[in-house]
Amino acid sequence: MSSSTTPSVTLLGTGTMGAGMARNLAAAGLPLTVWNRSRDKAEPLADVAEVADDVASAVAGADVVLTMLYDADSVLETMERARGHLGPDTIWVQQSTIGVDGSDRVVALAADLGVTLVDAPVLGTKQPAEDGALVVLAAGPSDVRPRVAPVLDAIGSRTVWVGEEPGGGSRLKLAANAWVVTVLEGVADSLALTRELGLDPALFLEAVSGGAMDAPYVQVKGKAMLAGSYEPAFALSGAVKDVELILAAAEGAGVDLAAIPGIRDHLVRAVEAGHGDEDMAATYAAH
Repeated sequence: MSSSTTPSVTLLGTGTMGAGMARNLAAAGLPLTVWNRSRDKAEPLADVAEVADDVASAVAGADVVLTMLYDADSVLETMERARGHLGPDTIWVQQSTIGVDGSDRVVALAADLGVTLVDAPVLGTKQPAEDGALVVLAAGPSDVRPRVAPVLDAIGSRTVWVGEEPGGGSRLKLAANAWVVTVLEGVADSLALTRELGLDPALFLEAVSGGAMDAPYVQVKGKAMLAGSYEPAFALSGAVKDVELILAAAEGAGVDLAAIPGIRDHLVRAVEAGHGDEDMAATYAAH
């Protein structure tokens, strides 16, 4: 470690989530290097971080390497490029949403690379990432937790330690995401039903406001749906990817999920209608 309290950090992936995370890492005083497959997405961070041209140079000398990439294949491919350039004490903090199978593959690769793995996906989208308000779902050896604490504290409002074995964080993330898309599609359905029953759909949000059935997410996504405001906090196509991971995990665990298959169909319908690059609230546009 560069010091007991200020680990040097490399962040691989500076997209919608990674860019905000990077600024919070830098604001916490952590020495930071960033890399992105498309360098133009990393360049705006040059004022707070060193922008690396390749993965090998990005990870060289890093105490903690974070991956925040699209899927398991991109995570595995990227970390393969780090082979031979990671230090013996480097900790790999894997934060992408990659599902059960992807998580198992990452555990195997970490062992092969000879690095300690902390499986730590996050709850939250673009704004919480920018605000440093993500919730981190972490799983990894207890003896490395103090070493990654400054990193996780910089990007999140709190960390939930799931267990000692990497993989637990990714599994809990799937359960949490199942709830997210259930609320998302439930709001879209209720707004559409209110509308088609001949009423102003905004009345649904007013009816539940402040009561036991309300939540900040209900109002935020509901108002975005009614306004047709779909600037992507989390893209609809990414939501479809995550729902497929949820369904695969449920099938592997022998769990019969009631709502998620229908939600998947509705989200896919919206993607096919041309809303894939918009926020997942755009599922309402296909109702």
